[in-house]
Amino acid sequence: MESHDETGCQAPEGPILCINNCGFFGSAATMNMCSKCHKDIILKQQQAQLAASSIESIVNGNSSGNGKEPVVAVAVDVQSAPVEVKIISTEPSSATSSKPSEMKAKEGPIRCTSCRKRVGLTGFSCRCGNLFCAVHRYSDKHDCPFDYRNAARDAIAKANPVVRAEKLDKI
Repeated sequence: MESHDETGCQAPEGPILCINNCGFFGSAATMNMCSKCHKDIILKQQQAQLAASSIESIVNGNSSGNGKEPVVAVAVDVQSAPVEVKIISTEPSSATSSKPSEMKAKEGPIRCTSCRKRVGLTGFSCRCGNLFCAVHRYSDKHDCPFDYRNAARDAIAKANPVVRAEKLDKI
């Protein structure tokens, strides 16, 4: 015990609860607050400093901060009241009514081309370019005009070109 008196350090008598009564333990390094409360207080102080410097720059007419503003070390609670926004049109109302509407009408739901059933995101696109439901997705179910036979024939011909050897010169 004598060593404590010589060094001037005192051991804490027990755990110290946070001064904000949040239920966690605080420490002397964080002003007897828990880490979360201490972080919140520091954040509020920084926001208050930013608000004070921005208000001061607006009042003084400076658009850029030159770093010479005094630092505010007091925590300030900034509360904003609801603000009513009024939009005032400078154009006369008769001019806006004579212009055609530039906004397109909202498109309806996506539907099957055959039965007009709503398909949404689950619709199937066919090679004919139409969209179909699960019942009409196959080409034989919706009388598809796409010619699958010629398309397959062209794909095979393109993938497998005819290879012919050059004629040999006879001696």
